[in-house]
Amino acid sequence: MAPLDGLRVLDLTMWRPGPYATQLLAQLGADVIKVEPPGGEPMRMFGDHFDVLNRHKRGIALDLKSEDGLKALRELAKDAEVFVEGFRPGVAERLGVGHESLRELNPRLVYCSISGYGAEGPLKDVPGHDINYRAYAAALPPDAVSPEADELPLADMAAATMAAFAITAACLKARGTGVGDRIDLGMADVLAHWVGTVPAATRRSGAGPVPGYGVYPTKDGRKITLGVVSEERLWSATCRALGIDEHADVPFVERLGRIGELDAAVTAAVAGLTQAEAIERLGEAGAPVAPLVSHAEMLDLDHFRERRIQEEGPVRTTVHPPLPQGAVPGLDEHRGQTWRRLTD
Repeated sequence: MAPLDGLRVLDLTMWRPGPYATQLLAQLGADVIKVEPPGGEPMRMFGDHFDVLNRHKRGIALDLKSEDGLKALRELAKDAEVFVEGFRPGVAERLGVGHESLRELNPRLVYCSISGYGAEGPLKDVPGHDINYRAYAAALPPDAVSPEADELPLADMAAATMAAFAITAACLKARGTGVGDRIDLGMADVLAHWVGTVPAATRRSGAGPVPGYGVYPTKDGRKITLGVVSEERLWSATCRALGIDEHADVPFVERLGRIGELDAAVTAAVAGLTQAEAIERLGEAGAPVAPLVSHAEMLDLDHFRERRIQEEGPVRTTVHPPLPQGAVPGLDEHRGQTWRRLTD
């Protein structure tokens, strides 16, 4: 049995944040019923995206604007533990599936709303997507440029992960008390909280925050990353591997006063090596190094393949392991089905 076996999740979300949140739950064993509008959610047009966000779920199509569709949904909600929606604030209430309405049917229901700026506040009705939330949360640098199509949608993924955490926490409480909760999760809120944990930058140096921490070009046109912070041994290992031994014993406090000079020495040394040479030398020395890889290279890395990250998700448990890669529901494939019975 997976850790969340028996958790019943009614999922009305579309696009990325909600579906990824519920897939994280499904990967750990939750019984997720995905409810789509007639014709399916728009993300089905992008099969590569839809499939990786909707494994391990069952799918039904309901017209919530019809009496029969609303009735069917409310029947499922009576026995659900979790209800997740990603409508604009106020839409769920207009459809008859708002928190107060469903709580009357099921007082122990954990109701999670995921929206751009949350259900309350001056921005609650402002439309937006990932780039807007990042901008409001100061999660874009001052010199930001328009993102490429393959750029990681940070706000979407951060909010989805936070939603899965909040849902699990609320379910623990609900199972103990019999009383559910309403989770109002704004995507911009998550990033704003993250950004608030980092001191504000007062100037741009052109180098990393400390020498040996940053992105460094190699002579073959590729790049590596180094992650030295305060550790004396990591700084020493980096310097000796790069042949700049004269800097190897500079203590951390002194390095902070010589950032430009010392980081320039690291940059010049790395620039004389190919990416493969730099990774080999630094890796053998025990320095914190990683290559800057492409999407395809990441998928082919032995490390992630051996850990089966794409198949089993990012959460690894030993006693109750997550489910292996599962099927994606066809549109309305599971019409007429209700919640699974939990078996030992």
